[in-house]
Amino acid sequence: MSRTIVITPTIDELFVAAAKEVVQVVVDCRKAGRDCRVALAGGSTPRGLYRLLTGAPYRTQISWDHLHVFWGDERTVPPDHQESNFRMAKEALLSQVPLPPNQIFRIEGEIPADEAAARYETVLQEQFNLSSGEVPQFDLILLGMGPDGHTASLFPGTPAVAESKTLVSAPWVEKLQTHRVTLTPPVLNAAKHVVFLVSGVDKATALQVVLEGPADPARYPAQVVNPPSGHMVWLVNQDAAGLLKRESTASRV
Repeated sequence: MSRTIVITPTIDELFVAAAKEVVQVVVDCRKAGRDCRVALAGGSTPRGLYRLLTGAPYRTQISWDHLHVFWGDERTVPPDHQESNFRMAKEALLSQVPLPPNQIFRIEGEIPADEAAARYETVLQEQFNLSSGEVPQFDLILLGMGPDGHTASLFPGTPAVAESKTLVSAPWVEKLQTHRVTLTPPVLNAAKHVVFLVSGVDKATALQVVLEGPADPARYPAQVVNPPSGHMVWLVNQDAAGLLKRESTASRV
């Protein structure tokens, strides 16, 4: 695995850095003569990226006809609910670009979580043409991180953090008193590219531990993401990077 940490002075510069990463992955897929499969993240920080991708110069640099969009996780709400990750991405990005509807694969948050997880696993198996026991290899997975160190819907203390058999899980998150539906570590770690987007001073403590502390993924689940043959980029704004100590591991733009 290769890991790059990029610290940006502002959140707007973080969005630009992220947009360039997305465009590069899509362009590389097209150069290789294949479609690009991307898993989107929810949350406030990715929203800024999605909005940026709808305008110049990025909109025309992406071959939307050759992009297939999935999600890393979803809340157990209908697709039109204000907390839906699908709704956020649709409003900020998908409804603004010429992406064929049959290349959008959402998680069905409106049905029971276990059923939604099983259905999404079937979707992955079909869309990636998987045989039994195989894991899909996304070209790009976008992830965020919460102040508690969770990523996707892998929350501290939930069994999904240690899941190694299934592709999609539906953990009960005690502090939220709800289920979530999420891709599991084997899927996240099979990706060719993983890009974390982290902003805000409230993430600083967890980010320092995740990047520089001892390995404890049960407590800080973002540590479980270590694609052995992929490339991982942490795009972090200055507020979130305030406690990082090893300056030599990060580049500043």
